[in-house]
Amino acid sequence: MDYSNDPELNGKYLGTITKDFATVSDTLKEASYQIRKREISKYPIFVFARQEVPLGGLLVNADELNLEWHVFASYLDVFVQQRVISPEGIEAFEQTYKDPEEYCCLFVLDEEFTNFVYVPYPED
Repeated sequence: MDYSNDPELNGKYLGTITKDFATVSDTLKEASYQIRKREISKYPIFVFARQEVPLGGLLVNADELNLEWHVFASYLDVFVQQRVISPEGIEAFEQTYKDPEEYCCLFVLDEEFTNFVYVPYPED
C-alpha cells in the first residue's frame, strides 16, 4: 500500500473530504495533539468513512453535523493490529508520515477508494 498522498484521489472524493475536513479540522488537530501528548502514539490517523468501521473510536458523527463522512480517531498500532498495515510496512509508513503539526493523516475508506491522504490544516 502506498502511504503517501494518492494522486488518484479524484474530484468526487476531494470535494466532499475537503468540505468535511474544513468543518472538523480544529477538532482533528486537537485530537492529534492529545494522542501525541498523552504518548498514545506518534502517528495519529483519522479514518474518514461513510459507515461505522472497526478502526478507532468515533470522533465526529456525520449525521449530527450534517456531513458526508464520519471521522474515527485512530493511530498506527490499531492499523497494525487490524492488519491494514503489515508489520513489514511500519517503517515505510513512519517514513512517509508528514508532520502532524501541519498535516492531518486521513485514511479514506469507501467502496471505490481506500487510501491514506495527508491534508494540511488551515492556517490560523
